[in-house]
Amino acid sequence: MQAGWKIGNLFGIPLFLDYSWLIILFWVTYINSQDYQESGLFLAWGAGFVITLLLFGSVLLHELGHSLVAISQGIKVNSITLFLFGGVPSIERDSRTPGEAFQVAIAGPLVSLVLFFLLGLTSLLFPTSSLVGKLISRVAEINLILAIFNIIPGLPLDGGQILKAAIWKITGSRLTGVRWAVKSGKGLGWLGISLGLIIVLTIRDYGGFWIALIGWFAMRNARIYQRITDLQSALINIQALQVMTQDFRVVDADLTLSQFADRYLLKSSKFSTYFAAYRGRYLGLVYDDAIRYIERSYRETQTLRMIICPLNQMVTVSEKVSLLEVINSMKFHQERQIAVLSPAGAVAGIIDKSDIVRGIAKYLKLKISEAEIKRVKTEGNYPSGMKLEAIAKVTNFKGSRE
Repeated sequence: MQAGWKIGNLFGIPLFLDYSWLIILFWVTYINSQDYQESGLFLAWGAGFVITLLLFGSVLLHELGHSLVAISQGIKVNSITLFLFGGVPSIERDSRTPGEAFQVAIAGPLVSLVLFFLLGLTSLLFPTSSLVGKLISRVAEINLILAIFNIIPGLPLDGGQILKAAIWKITGSRLTGVRWAVKSGKGLGWLGISLGLIIVLTIRDYGGFWIALIGWFAMRNARIYQRITDLQSALINIQALQVMTQDFRVVDADLTLSQFADRYLLKSSKFSTYFAAYRGRYLGLVYDDAIRYIERSYRETQTLRMIICPLNQMVTVSEKVSLLEVINSMKFHQERQIAVLSPAGAVAGIIDKSDIVRGIAKYLKLKISEAEIKRVKTEGNYPSGMKLEAIAKVTNFKGSRE
C-alpha cells in the first residue's frame, strides 16, 4: 500500500505526498522567508511559502520528465511521491538498453535546466526590486541548483543513473554499472556526512546537519540499491541445477491405486511428490490427492495412469536455466513447485519456494534458520526480509538480464 496522501494524477500517474514532506514544507518556507523580512512578516512568510510550493512543483516536473520518457519506452510508472528530499517515481522495471537508461536519467535534469532558462527569462519582465521578480528569479536559481546537484555521479541521484548507463554501455553488464554507481553513491554519502559534521563542529554552522542528513540519505539508498543488485545477481547466476532437490519418489505406473495408497500414502513417508515411470521412462506427475475422489471399487483395478499429469503437459524447466526463469515460470503458472528436467528428458529434481530461499541465502551468505525455510515450504510464503516477489516487481525480474 502506498504511504502518504494521494493528491491527484498527471498523465495517468498517481501523485502522492509523503508525510515527511510537511517537515520540508515548514523548513524551506522558513529559510526563504528570511530573505524577505523587509517586506513585513506576513509577506515574508507568504513569499517563503510560495517559493516552497514552486520548488516542489519544479521537483514534480523533474520527476515527471523521468516518468514520461520511461512511459515512452513502454515502462509502467506506478506513482510519483514527493517526500523529505524531493521526489521519486515508482517505475515498474529498468530500461532494456544503456541508451534508454541514459534517456530516462537525463530527462529530469534537462527539465530543471529548461525551467531555469524559462523562469530566468520571465523574471526579466519584472523590475529587479519587485517581489514577484525576486520570487521567480529565486525559483529559477533553485532549478539550476536542482539540475547541477542531480547530475552528481552517484546513486540514488540522476548522475548515478547516468554513470550506471555509461558503465553498462562500456562493459555490457547492467549489474556492473549499478555496482559502480552504488560505490560512487556510498562515497558521496560518506563525504556528505563528514563534511556536514565538520561544518557543525568547526564553525558552529548548524546548517551542516542538513548536509550530513542528505549524505545519510544517499548512503541509505545506495545500500538499498546494492541489496537489490546482489539479489538480481543471485537470481541471474544461480542455475536450477544448483537449488533443485530430489525430494520425490519414482513409482511404477502400473501400480493400482490401492497398491499405491497402501505402500506410500498410508505409511509415513518423507516424500510428498511422486512421479510415475514405466520401463525406466518417466510418464508424469502423480496427482495423489485425486485418489480420495475415486470410488473404492475402482481403486483395485485402475492404475496410476488414471491420475497422472503427463510430463509433456507439466510446467518444467531445464537444469541450466537461471533461478530468475524458475521464479517467473512458477509465478506465471501459479505453481508452488516445478520439475527440473535433465538433458535426456528425465526428472532430475524439483524446486519449491523453500529451495529458492535456501539457494539465495547460500549465494548471498545470509543466515536463515531451517525453521523459516520449513515455514516457507508449508505456507508457501517467503520469509521476512526476503520478499522476493515484491522485490522482483521493483527490480525488473521479469525478463531482466545481465
